[in-house]
Amino acid sequence: MLQLEGKVALVTGGSSGIGRASALAFAREGATVVISDIDIKGGNETVKAVRKNAGQAVFAKTDVSKATDVEALVNKIITIYGRLDYAFNNAGIEADFVQLTECTEEDWDRVMDINLKGVWLCMKYEILYMVKHGGGAIVNTSSVCGQVGFDRMIPYNVSKHGLVGLTKCAALAYASQGVRINVICPGSIRTPLLDRTISVNPTQSEEDYKAVIPIGRLGTPADVAEVVVWLCSDAAAYVTGHALSVDGGYLAGHYYKPK
Repeated sequence: MLQLEGKVALVTGGSSGIGRASALAFAREGATVVISDIDIKGGNETVKAVRKNAGQAVFAKTDVSKATDVEALVNKIITIYGRLDYAFNNAGIEADFVQLTECTEEDWDRVMDINLKGVWLCMKYEILYMVKHGGGAIVNTSSVCGQVGFDRMIPYNVSKHGLVGLTKCAALAYASQGVRINVICPGSIRTPLLDRTISVNPTQSEEDYKAVIPIGRLGTPADVAEVVVWLCSDAAAYVTGHALSVDGGYLAGHYYKPK
């Protein structure tokens, strides 16, 4: 047990997948969880799942690409609970499955606004509070697509590379002020985002994804959630600025071969 009793954790993109599993894991360890998303129905379903397991959670609709929304979210947490100990900046979207020259400006801006700008805004307001109140721990969600290049979904891959750099820069800037910041790089995890990606990708099936994972299966949201909670806990007190792959061994050999 990681003993997070009395702590408050924020999870963005908490309406499904990795965000929902992480909210459940934080609550299981005793933290009160604030779940944020633009998906009201999914967010409330996550709250119900947490409470069903005797955890504490609330939902707050937030568009992470808007500074006013993010600032209001953090202020609401502080007003209600008087603290913010952990933040899992997980909100993100995929891009159209096209090559660079086929990518539209609208798709580029949409993905960058949520995946990269959104995490920067979240960290900005989270860190402002944490620095003034004794520190905290932040985990951002990148991807294996943030560690190696791919030839499709260009803005998605670029945004995830950007998150690795953003995390390292922020970790260096605030390590001495008690704020630890790390980034996870999930591989093929069974989430709605992966399901959508497979459905629009004419060159790869689910079996193709499994075939390049040394462990031999897709990951589960719970696989990632355990890593997120560990990185926020005191068990990872000496870990900051790290990009941690959660990919079943995929990046160890980078088996991917475009068709």
